[in-house]
Amino acid sequence: MRSITVLCVGKLKEPYWREACAEYAKRLGAFCRFSIVEVDEERVPDKVSPAQIRAAVEAEGRRLLAKAAPQALLVPLCIEGKEFSSPALAGWLEEQAVCGRGDAVFIIGGSWGLSEEVKRAGALWLSMSPMTFPHQLARVMLCEQIYRAMQIISGGKYHK
Repeated sequence: MRSITVLCVGKLKEPYWREACAEYAKRLGAFCRFSIVEVDEERVPDKVSPAQIRAAVEAEGRRLLAKAAPQALLVPLCIEGKEFSSPALAGWLEEQAVCGRGDAVFIIGGSWGLSEEVKRAGALWLSMSPMTFPHQLARVMLCEQIYRAMQIISGGKYHK
């Protein structure tokens, strides 16, 4: 059975975001070992300098990479990433599993983004959209898309 992890910076603050992610996690249990792993967000002062932002992003990046399984396929989410349709994402995940790379870790950075080190470690850079979303919503959307991909792969009726 494949393993899929959503690795992210920060905690979901609102109960409705947590409940939505928990629902998709429950549904995904039928298809894979699914987990959401959070790392601490780096604290920065209110008046933050570019150097402080860079240092915060790098610290978060080190925490993210430390939590990723060494053999896993890393998929950082970033604006520079490739946009996939839902069927294309399903096809890519299925192809990776067939090639023996079934363990995937999708990485969502903090409010300042992802470090270059995390991006360099990625097998695929993924963009959800050219639009910008709150990180909490992006996490829910990613969980839903992973669930949709598993439904597509299995021939389920969820994706119409």
